[in-house]
Amino acid sequence: MPLRIPGDNGQITLAVFDLAGTTIDEGGTVYRVLAETVKATGAPVTPADVAKTTGMDKREAIRLLLPDAREHEPVYQRFRENLETAYRQSPPRPFPGVEALFEQLHRAGIAVALTTGFDREVTEFVLNPLGWGADLVDAVICTTDVPQGRPAPYMIFRAMERTSTLSVRHVLAAGDTVADLQAGTNAGAALVVGVLTGADTREQLEQVPHSAIVRSLVEIG
Repeated sequence: MPLRIPGDNGQITLAVFDLAGTTIDEGGTVYRVLAETVKATGAPVTPADVAKTTGMDKREAIRLLLPDAREHEPVYQRFRENLETAYRQSPPRPFPGVEALFEQLHRAGIAVALTTGFDREVTEFVLNPLGWGADLVDAVICTTDVPQGRPAPYMIFRAMERTSTLSVRHVLAAGDTVADLQAGTNAGAALVVGVLTGADTREQLEQVPHSAIVRSLVEIG
């Protein structure tokens, strides 16, 4: 700290982190609930099918899992209800050291933004109990804030907009899924970091461009 770009004199001024599986531990609940909700429609969904949707906008994930369905929105609404019930029973918690990392980044002059495949209502449901205010997180970007979710780069660009970050050469993007890394690469982020605390394995993350793969987010500090 401060984080610097390899081979460059520039400094990272914005760290963009995925939410579930990267900064908060929810035990894979989102993908379990997604699979259960889709299976309840009678669709034959396999773990491999669900794995292809990790990190994506959850509406888009349902469209991919139910390509022949005419009405996806009712399925998405059931998924949201089921997820909120599951999170009430087992609330997500920050991974150890993440809040201290946010504080460390701020002391180094680095803004912190969170991105997520959840819509705004689900995101607030998850974050409000944690009490993460502006002193810890400078921006929270949801899939409903942009035209298209990951692997499109738009949430990273929106995070730059919200934090007045002028160049992707000063952005670090980190997440636990292939889609997270693809979004960082598509945005042109200076550093794209895979994190092994969530959905995808090291072998999966290594298949796409990246700067580094770490066991947990706190290792970037």
